[in-house]
Amino acid sequence: MKKYLTLLLLIVLFASLTSCTAKKSSEVGEVESKDTSFIVNYLGQDYSFDKKVENIVLASLEGMEDAAVLGIKAAGVLEVAGQVPKYLADDFKDVTLVGDKMKPNAEVILGLNPDVIIGSSKLSEEVMAQLNKIAVTLPYSHISANWKDNLLALGEITDKKDEANKLISDYEEKSLKAKEDIKNKYKDQNILVIRVRRGLMYVYPADVYLNPVLYTDLGLKIPDIVTQAKAQAQLTIETLAEINPDAIFLQFEDSENADAPEALNELLANPIFESLEATKNNKVFVNTVEPLAQGGTAWSKVKFLDAVVDNLLK
Repeated sequence: MKKYLTLLLLIVLFASLTSCTAKKSSEVGEVESKDTSFIVNYLGQDYSFDKKVENIVLASLEGMEDAAVLGIKAAGVLEVAGQVPKYLADDFKDVTLVGDKMKPNAEVILGLNPDVIIGSSKLSEEVMAQLNKIAVTLPYSHISANWKDNLLALGEITDKKDEANKLISDYEEKSLKAKEDIKNKYKDQNILVIRVRRGLMYVYPADVYLNPVLYTDLGLKIPDIVTQAKAQAQLTIETLAEINPDAIFLQFEDSENADAPEALNELLANPIFESLEATKNNKVFVNTVEPLAQGGTAWSKVKFLDAVVDNLLK
């Protein structure tokens, strides 16, 4: 009897220990799950992730530029003319191409099994809905004023928030240092960023493309033509002559001017353009930053700030 009682007690004890171990394992699993799940608030909207992000697809050029400055590796990126954009090629070697900026290839992206997709606010609702079915997709803003929100969100998602904060801090310190010298030298002067696309000249609102570097960060006067622009706005040579800017940053990308490859040379040789103050004073700066640069990213802002300082203060 005593022998059977001892055996029964051992069985009960073993069952109890097994139950406790299973419970603790379950609790540890729950804690680990909770520790790796997180929420990112981006431009007023929450994006939930159930685990650490390790596999990322960059379905926007804006996202690619910011990923490059943060040193983020990607499973997939956009293509331009069938390849990684040349200015970002060193940052994304041997990466799967996932289509162009207007319509990323959902089938290819699905095959990469991403944890997150960095899209663009320029993508259509249909494309964004398609991408969201694959993975959480951020509509990465193309508005330059949102560059900090963009960078910090990407940094938080990829565990590079410290690097993002340092980039912002370094940029603000450098722009503040240059602001006084630039404003003193170019007070009340008209300085324009002009982009040539499809053989035509365009300007942008003060908070779009490269403009915030000039008018917000460096405090330069905003020309009326920029104030009046509500979006990308065509600029005729006659209107440019009326403005007669003191300096021009002129951007020309071959792939955006495939039907007008000589447009840049023709513009520079135009007698009206040659008569501008900017031309006469050797202050027409062509492609001082990569012409495909998106403008509203940390990558673009850092590069353009350097170009502005180097050219306007030399």
